[in-house]
Amino acid sequence: MSIKTDSRHLYLQVIDEIKRDIENGKYKEKEKLPSEFQLSKQLGVSRATLREALRILEEDNIVNRRHGVGTFVNPKPVFSSGIEQLTSVTHMIEQSGNSAGSQYLSTEIIDPTNEDKRKFGPKRMNRLAKIERVRTADDQPVVFCIDKIPENYIPMDRVHKSDSIFRLMEEYANKRVAYAVTYIEAIGYHDRIYDILNCHPEQTLLLLKQMHYTEDDEPVLYSANYFRSDMFSFHVLRKRLY
Repeated sequence: MSIKTDSRHLYLQVIDEIKRDIENGKYKEKEKLPSEFQLSKQLGVSRATLREALRILEEDNIVNRRHGVGTFVNPKPVFSSGIEQLTSVTHMIEQSGNSAGSQYLSTEIIDPTNEDKRKFGPKRMNRLAKIERVRTADDQPVVFCIDKIPENYIPMDRVHKSDSIFRLMEEYANKRVAYAVTYIEAIGYHDRIYDILNCHPEQTLLLLKQMHYTEDDEPVLYSANYFRSDMFSFHVLRKRLY
C-alpha cells in the first residue's frame, strides 16, 4: 500500500484502506479486525491515528467497537432509502424483496400530554390513539414503532388488520399524508427496545421522529420509529444553492 506517499491526512488514508479490505473480502461481515497493535503495525501508522480512523468508521456504521472485546465489521444494511422520500416502512422492506409484517404490542386511547398538544398544535384534541408495534422483515424484527393519532382519525377495531397506518387513516377519515418533518437521532442502549429487536447491547439504533401533515398543513400523525442500524441506512440528496 502507499499510505506514506499519499498527501492526505493519515487517518483518511487508513479509513480508505480498511474500507477496501472489507470490500475485497479480507475482513468479512461480523468478523473481528486484528488488534489495534497488529493493525497499526500492518498499516504503518500510530495507534492514535488508527483510533481516529476507527472512530470515524464506527460513526459511519462500518465497524462496531466493543469495549474490552475488539472491533467488528458491521453487516451492510439490507434496506436503504433516501430520507427526502416519504415512504412507508412496508414499502422499504418489500422493495428489498422481503416480506413485511407487523406485530402489535399495544393499542390504547390516551390523554394528550402537554408535549403532544404542542406537536399537534394549533389543532385542539381531547384524546389520542397510541399504537406500539414491531415491523418485521421475513418475520425478523427490524423496527419498533410508536404512533400517535387523533382518536377520531383511525378505527381502533381495524388497526390490527392493517399494516399501513397511512392507508387506514386515509380510508377512514379522508386524511392523506402529504409530507413530514423529520428529525434523526442515534440512540444508545434501551433495555426494552433492544430486547424486542434482538439487538446487541453496543449496537446503535436510528430514531426517526416525524410529524406528518396533510396538504392543508394539518398535523395528523406523530411517529417515533426505532430502526436497527445494521439493517437500515438513510441518505439525502443535497444540492448546492450558489
